Amino acid sequence: MAAISGLGFGLSLIVAIGAQNAFVLRQGIRREHVLPVVAVCITSDVILMTLGVTGFGAIVNSAPLVMTVAKYAGAAFLLGYAGLAAKRALSAGGLSAGGGAPLALGAAIATCLAVTWLNPHAYLDTVVLLGSFANTYATPDRWFLTAGAIAGSLIWFVSLGFGARLLAPVFAKPKAWRILDSVIALVMTGLAAGLLLG
Repeated sequence: MAAISGLGFGLSLIVAIGAQNAFVLRQGIRREHVLPVVAVCITSDVILMTLGVTGFGAIVNSAPLVMTVAKYAGAAFLLGYAGLAAKRALSAGGLSAGGGAPLALGAAIATCLAVTWLNPHAYLDTVVLLGSFANTYATPDRWFLTAGAIAGSLIWFVSLGFGARLLAPVFAKPKAWRILDSVIALVMTGLAAGLLLG
């Protein structure tokens, strides 16, 4: 039962429109470096969830300076990413699934790491919230709960990254890319504003 609770709790934290999911979706549609990007997301979740369950969440929660630095760095990154998405959305040619400038592997991994590790919500969700929830369980059950949450991360990111290619026919038109990039720009701007004002 603890594993099922962890699966549900983990999915409820992960399945939301955010910087990380938007980036994975975009890479999946373009079929660029999907496996490394998905692997970075899952590995990051494993690390953050494990830190939360081992009690690191209490340390992060008691160190407001860490969260303040992460808040401003994350907001700056999100605004920069929003600007790039807006620029793509306004470009005359748009993008197609097979065209446009491909993102290099190193750049894809660096961007994925940034949208994950510079996002304070990642720490709040996985380290603080999941860590607090898991620590209400007794010792073997809390690790089953964590395993369930990790399974949720694995299921979500594999489905999102590799399932996104099913949307490729929709994104064969440049207009669809402009709409996606416009949505990404708005979401990133909203997330940045939420970080700064929240």
